[in-house]
Amino acid sequence: MQDLSPVAAPLILSERVEPGIAKLTLNRPAARNALSRDLMRDLHVEIERLGKDPAVAVIILAASGKVYSSGHDLKEMTAHRTDADGGEAFFRKTMSACSAMMQAIVACPKPVIAAVEGRATAAGCQLVATCDLAVAAETADFATPGVNIGLFCSTPMVALSRNVPRKRAMEMLLLGEALSASDALSFGLVNRVVAADKVMDEALGMARIIAAKSKATVAIGKAAFYRQAEMALDEAYAYASEVMVKNMMTADAGEGICAFIEKRHPEWKDK
Repeated sequence: MQDLSPVAAPLILSERVEPGIAKLTLNRPAARNALSRDLMRDLHVEIERLGKDPAVAVIILAASGKVYSSGHDLKEMTAHRTDADGGEAFFRKTMSACSAMMQAIVACPKPVIAAVEGRATAAGCQLVATCDLAVAAETADFATPGVNIGLFCSTPMVALSRNVPRKRAMEMLLLGEALSASDALSFGLVNRVVAADKVMDEALGMARIIAAKSKATVAIGKAAFYRQAEMALDEAYAYASEVMVKNMMTADAGEGICAFIEKRHPEWKDK
């Protein structure tokens, strides 16, 4: 007998929009792209898969519907309050999965660009802050409103406090108010703000510029950026100096410098 039951839509849509550029789309629009355990698992898997794909240079992270992401799936979490332990084990696993997924984005050797066309709140705002670059629509807004419902945005705070000035981060965390796209730009949460129908064009424009560069060099630079940011100044300089030496020894550095001297376009070997 033929199975006519509907096939569930994938939680993450994955496509190659151009050579070297992959696009991942959060695909739970009816649930405001809430970060359920399953969605976070699938996003984590896709980030790691694309990170290992030699044909991919840049990843754009977009979302279906009017909301980029409302954060954790509170309905899913609340349903586990009836567990024998009141949901504690589920909550721990959820936070651990979220933290691992966010760290996978940082650890990914390919730059990840958030293309934000709607609202991003709580862990959704954390997701935007975690991405390497972010483009937002003029109509987008951002918030860490957990304090308003008795659940301080402690894990979103980690990414937020590493991307915006401390007083700005505390303003968002303590007031729980929505931040306009223009304010998010001034805070440093996003890189660029454009008309709603130009977000993907802007993200693609940035991705094309990055994709034209040496993948090996970009990977070295991204990893070094995040590592040195957590070091003391003298330690950071010692580490970055060693990275520069190793980078100088790569084939692409030799090719790029020669091309610059010879006034020609480099031919990258991505190594």
